[in-house]
Amino acid sequence: MKEEDINGCQIQEWYPNFKSISIKTLIHELPESFIQYLLDDSGPFLLPRSITNDDALPNRVHKPEEEEDFVALEGSEDEAEEPTPPPSFPELEMEIKASIETLGGAVFPKLNWSAPKDSAWISSTGNLKCTSFSEIALLLRSSDSVVHDLCHAYDSCEDKTSSRPSVFFLALRKWYPSLHPEMEFRCFVRNKLLLGFVNERKCELNTMIEDFFVEKVKGKFGSESYTFDVYVTKDGRVKLLDFNPWGASTLPLLFTWDELEEKSGRRR
Repeated sequence: MKEEDINGCQIQEWYPNFKSISIKTLIHELPESFIQYLLDDSGPFLLPRSITNDDALPNRVHKPEEEEDFVALEGSEDEAEEPTPPPSFPELEMEIKASIETLGGAVFPKLNWSAPKDSAWISSTGNLKCTSFSEIALLLRSSDSVVHDLCHAYDSCEDKTSSRPSVFFLALRKWYPSLHPEMEFRCFVRNKLLLGFVNERKCELNTMIEDFFVEKVKGKFGSESYTFDVYVTKDGRVKLLDFNPWGASTLPLLFTWDELEEKSGRRR
């Protein structure tokens, strides 16, 4: 795998060419100060100070008198130490607030490659639905998948020249509460051939997704081998959700990569 295969799967790279068949998305370039905030684990876990007073955890019971770890005992050496002030990103927060409103009031976030699915448990809703900058920051700061984007995206590349891209982006994708996970499919393409996808037993969907690949994706994406995720709506439309590189950290789900490679060899 080469760096160009990884780079082509960044949402800011592929979305402009496929937005007519994907879900509505607005993309923001992130300042380096925010990236360093996401990576900083040297102190307490602090959410950015919100200039709009949004709270990522509105249902929590806040009892300062019980927070013993942050109370300096009288006469202790820590008595004169000031608590670490939370960071603030006012310009980014206002840009994101405007995008959330444009997208109907709720979004789910992802960075160049990954959504913070592994940290959904920490949100007040238990999923990736976000209505504020504070909720987005909470998910991103808590996610190991995001750390992979920030530090390890090129680890599997044979021509690796850097550990991270020079710029990171935040994609805000319109939240659809009625989506059914069982109608989302990961499709596997090797040497420009569609090898298959998860849940091939549904014959009607099989034809629908194959036609979508031939008409909308094949020859239009930069790599020859990759995976792409689609969602099939109730009225039979196929929506493109994401592209991922072949192999590396991409999950093959019900397949193994060895099975897919063997299947690819039989199709040649």
